[in-house]
Amino acid sequence: MEELKSIMEKFVASGWDLISIPAKQWLDGKADKDTLISAIKQADEECGSCGCDLDPLYKRALELI
Repeated sequence: MEELKSIMEKFVASGWDLISIPAKQWLDGKADKDTLISAIKQADEECGSCGCDLDPLYKRALELI
């Protein structure tokens, strides 16, 4: 659970609304799991191979959820 929290904090810090908003909601205990999963999948599709630090975190977050 701590690993997932750390990943969500990185998503929030990214400032990319697509993942930062649902990740912040998750951290606040207000997340809709399906919305969060959908946002992470979309982020992975759009940016999952760009070479940034978040690339491996998308798939890892999905494994942990």
